[in-house]
Amino acid sequence: MSTAMNFGTKSFQPKPPDKGSFPLDHFGECKGFKEKFMKCLRDNNFENALCRNESKEYLECRMERQLMAREPLGKLGFGDLVNGQSEAKE
Repeated sequence: MSTAMNFGTKSFQPKPPDKGSFPLDHFGECKGFKEKFMKCLRDNNFENALCRNESKEYLECRMERQLMAREPLGKLGFGDLVNGQSEAKE
């Protein structure tokens, strides 16, 4: 029995990743932002609420470089940081 597949005349059409998944940063375009975020987490005993600005900057970098779909910051949970204000409790 043959294992060859016949795809016909249709060409392969790639589709974007499912919502919530995004490609790896193979070229390290946002590595500095990621490292800054990770350092903030380590310095704050992994309390992510204290590192929301760093998280926002990292996601903005990914969106600018098309490593994830562009979304409004408010939809990503950063609406309060758009004007430079944070609700994180110190």
